[in-house]
Amino acid sequence: MIILITILAYFGLLFTVGRLTSRRATNETFFRADRRSPWPLVAFGMVGASISGVTFVSVPGMVTTSQMTYLQLCLGFILGYAVVAFVLLPLYYRLNLTSIYTYLGHYLGRSAYLTGAWFFLLSKLTGAAVKFYVACIILQRFLFQQFGVPFAAGVAAMVLLIWLYSRRGGIKTLVVTDSLNTLCLLTALLLIILHVVDNLGLTPAAAVSAVADSPLSRIFCFDAWQSPHYFWKQLLSGVFIVIVMTGLDQDMMQKNLTCKTLRHAQKDMLCYGMAFVPVNLLFLALGVLLTMTGTDASGDALLPAYVEQASTLPHAALSATVLQVLLVMGIVAASFSTADSALTAMTTSFCVDICQRPADEPLRRRSHGVMCLLFVAATLLFHAVNSRSLLDAVYTLVSYTYGPLLGLFAMAVLTRRRPQPRWVPAVCIASPLACLALSAAAASFWGYHFGYELLMLNGLLTFIGLYATSQSTAKPY
Repeated sequence: MIILITILAYFGLLFTVGRLTSRRATNETFFRADRRSPWPLVAFGMVGASISGVTFVSVPGMVTTSQMTYLQLCLGFILGYAVVAFVLLPLYYRLNLTSIYTYLGHYLGRSAYLTGAWFFLLSKLTGAAVKFYVACIILQRFLFQQFGVPFAAGVAAMVLLIWLYSRRGGIKTLVVTDSLNTLCLLTALLLIILHVVDNLGLTPAAAVSAVADSPLSRIFCFDAWQSPHYFWKQLLSGVFIVIVMTGLDQDMMQKNLTCKTLRHAQKDMLCYGMAFVPVNLLFLALGVLLTMTGTDASGDALLPAYVEQASTLPHAALSATVLQVLLVMGIVAASFSTADSALTAMTTSFCVDICQRPADEPLRRRSHGVMCLLFVAATLLFHAVNSRSLLDAVYTLVSYTYGPLLGLFAMAVLTRRRPQPRWVPAVCIASPLACLALSAAAASFWGYHFGYELLMLNGLLTFIGLYATSQSTAKPY
């Protein structure tokens, strides 16, 4: 009941913000926040939108299987954000874009434009559903099942809450609510760490030393190039993951495009990009500390298992209840931040790119509702088939669905060639299928297991296919 009351109070705060920021809202407000967002607020909110509930659960558990090698990927993220800030953002601001896929139409034609938009909708729907699934299973575990609420009903209720506070103000509302979500999840993370440190009987300084001395704190892997954790593979993968999941993703870029000027957007991008290493270091340090508590779990189950067993630890039952509230609120804040922006971005892309009716408010309202229903369906589908690490599942999906976007944008930015319209969809579908076959063959015949570098290969194959079916052009469409 305490968890339920806390969530309802938090939602009440988000709903109030939504009402205040949606006064006299138009489609321009919903899609672009009238281009008046303060860049520090956007940057802080983007931390929460990028972290998501998957990070909250999966990253601490990663130390049990791959130590702290995830930080290698995070170092690549920093380089990737620099590329987005100084290469892609200037291109988008120069054309004054609402949807970034309009850029593809400007240089590669309508076929590439629509293909990119449809691939984004598929990629965002699947990727965001995986992330949202985390919040739903945590809430089901600690809240809904206590009241006998079925999992499907819990998912529908969560999406309904998100729809209620974001349906009118859109991206303008999310710039503010995402900042609240970020504040909530970071506060929850720090308080959970302090709880674990206290239960271990350590001072903060002793906890830092214990994490540093642990064999699970290894960060760099240079000794096995075949390993998916090899440093250079992780670093380069981190660069391209950010370029694709941020720079070529309408969801992530839409908030950045609401800043007043290009320079403000670049400051925003670099600031929240730099925040990824320290924030993820805290998550990994929490994972190392959790292994010292004797919690009988690993991977994604590590943190939830510790919270469930908190009542058996030296603290009183109230402390265990507080810990459960902190976990649930951290997960809810992270997942609300991810899901609300995903739904807004999918609505934007459908109205602007697919229907090409950016001024049609009834269409926008209907589309937003349909996207919410599809989001519920995708989350339930993932619940039915998932059996692997959530974060790994997200990046695996990214490798297959975002690769064609990488190839399309590379073609538009690096060349002045126009692919044959009839070949664009075929190439973008064939490339992920070829990567899937190559990944299986490499594992069977050579013992090589592709990691996140599959994204780069997918983009390269798409680029080669588009280039082979293109002709030179002197100017954009």
